[in-house]
Amino acid sequence: MALFRTRSAAVYGIEAHPIDVEVDLYPSGSARDFITVGMPDTAVRESRERIKSALANSGFGYPNKAVTINLAPANLRKEGAGFDLPMAVGILGAMGMVPRLDDYLLVGELSLDGTVRPVRGALSIAICARREGVPRVVVPAENGAEAAVVDGVRVYGVRHLAEVVKLASDPNALTPVDPAAPAASVPGPAAPDFRDVRGQAAAKRALEVAAAGMHNVLMVGPPGSGKTMLAKRLAGILPPLTFAEALETTQVHSVAGVLPPGTGLLTERPFRAPHHTVSDAGMIGGGTGIPRPGEASLAHNGILFLDEFPEFHRNVLELLRQPLEEGAVRIARANLCLEFPARFMLVAAMNPCPCGFYGDSTRECRCTPGIIQRYLSKLSGPLLDRIDLHVEVPAVPYKELRGPEDGAASSAEIRARVIRARARQQARGYYNSQLPPKILRQVCRLDEAGERTLELAMRRLGLSARAHDRILKVARTIADLDESEFVTAKHLAEAVQYRSLDRGYWS
Repeated sequence: MALFRTRSAAVYGIEAHPIDVEVDLYPSGSARDFITVGMPDTAVRESRERIKSALANSGFGYPNKAVTINLAPANLRKEGAGFDLPMAVGILGAMGMVPRLDDYLLVGELSLDGTVRPVRGALSIAICARREGVPRVVVPAENGAEAAVVDGVRVYGVRHLAEVVKLASDPNALTPVDPAAPAASVPGPAAPDFRDVRGQAAAKRALEVAAAGMHNVLMVGPPGSGKTMLAKRLAGILPPLTFAEALETTQVHSVAGVLPPGTGLLTERPFRAPHHTVSDAGMIGGGTGIPRPGEASLAHNGILFLDEFPEFHRNVLELLRQPLEEGAVRIARANLCLEFPARFMLVAAMNPCPCGFYGDSTRECRCTPGIIQRYLSKLSGPLLDRIDLHVEVPAVPYKELRGPEDGAASSAEIRARVIRARARQQARGYYNSQLPPKILRQVCRLDEAGERTLELAMRRLGLSARAHDRILKVARTIADLDESEFVTAKHLAEAVQYRSLDRGYWS
């Protein structure tokens, strides 16, 4: 009887947990000659056939004995094909063909010919190895770049099972993956520019304020007024990702399995634009088995753009209330509770009515007041309270559309102002949209004129306490863009103007 152990890891949420793969060989006396225990799912149980073929086709043969594999700890569910490689190496070790591998953590899916295929969550697995004190990590070659960004571990990218056997016998047989320095997240020359948008000066200003303070924004206007065009250019004025932000963003995309092969750290802020038919699990995460991150988490540190906002299912929109407030999604199962980061800028766009022309001076609206009210009631008051800026985007007049360029600022110029405003916020320790109530009152002290302005707005518009705080946060951002230490009545007046749905037809 031969017993051999290898190390691996399983991903739960965006974190990986160490898994011991114990392989035991004993004389076969049963029809069940390959048993996997430790709460494996279907993909793990099916690894039996992949491993048998991979070992035989790689020239290592297969033991004429029964095989029992234990994935410990047994109380955690194991899913996916990433355990193929450590299980196969464990069998070879039990056969005496490889030495002990206590200093290695292995993960990878096997093809029938022994080729190693990429897996999800390689970055999280490398972080787990560092945390557990395992100095070497073996991953598929396509996952090597993302895993190599973790300091303190040597990452080996392999393409075939035979390479792992060679590495086990000679640690110098393979060269570790060279961690590439993360590139700056600067939009390329082909990035959409705000200068392309004709007119809409007020909407551009609102998006600059939103980007400077990481505020959520809702744009309301008729079809063709430029809402989607503006939203797609918003990413170009956001500051570059910091290393910590890039690491966490890459980790989420790696766990979700949407990271392009060979990619190291993500260098651009994500821009996610799900269709309005997206499901609950598609928006916030979930699914069968171990929950996966949804669109809200994939937009972490970036933008979640929801076009045709009222067309989304109301229950899907209501699920966004928690991540908008807390910056995280918590998914509970019977024996598992996971948390995914979801701190994003919500950018939503909608028509003012079903036909799209309510309030348009050039086209007649065909909707009755009842139809308009039912359309608008798809968005709840608590959800709208969590959106800091409500911006009206009217149709662009013909003269502005066909006239000469109006000298509007480019994305690069706006981005420079946004970076300066965010630098002031970083000195306070929070983005303005995330200011705690105690600090909010400290950094938003108002003079007598400011108090009168805010009190008048609260009374006339009937705003909630949450809307009161949102106005103060937006006013603080406007003051930061003006490089002002104090929030004045002018800043408050502009912030109140960004509550158009409270001022206008919303009821």
